[in-house]
Amino acid sequence: MEKLSYEIEINAEPEKVWSVLWGDITYRQWTTAFTEGSFYEGTLEKNNIVKFLDPKNNGMYSRVEKMIPNEEIKFLHLGEIYEGIEVPQDWGEATEAYFLEENEEGTLLKTEIQTPAEFKEFFEEKFPKAMSLVKHLSENQL
Repeated sequence: MEKLSYEIEINAEPEKVWSVLWGDITYRQWTTAFTEGSFYEGTLEKNNIVKFLDPKNNGMYSRVEKMIPNEEIKFLHLGEIYEGIEVPQDWGEATEAYFLEENEEGTLLKTEIQTPAEFKEFFEEKFPKAMSLVKHLSENQL
């Protein structure tokens, strides 16, 4: 398992950054860094299952492990989805967490990912682009 972390300073309050991360329209915008047309289904509440999908209903499903609005959310990735069919995976502690810390400049957004080694290169290429999009959307939208 590889542990990856990324952070970016955003000149916007945590509530704004949170709404960009998880609002339907803005989520679809910043996740283009991973896959064009990405979206999620489900409610971001502790213990709920959330599906992260592309336009062909491929993606993964995860359980919300921790949820503190405007501060922190953590997902445990449980499996992949192929054409809408859930396929459990034995990824162990494959997690993805987002932390928002308010400071004088606005918000420090940090992400921590525990991922199988096979996905490390993908995340290292795509995640910095995604974080830059979150910054841009947070700082430039009303």
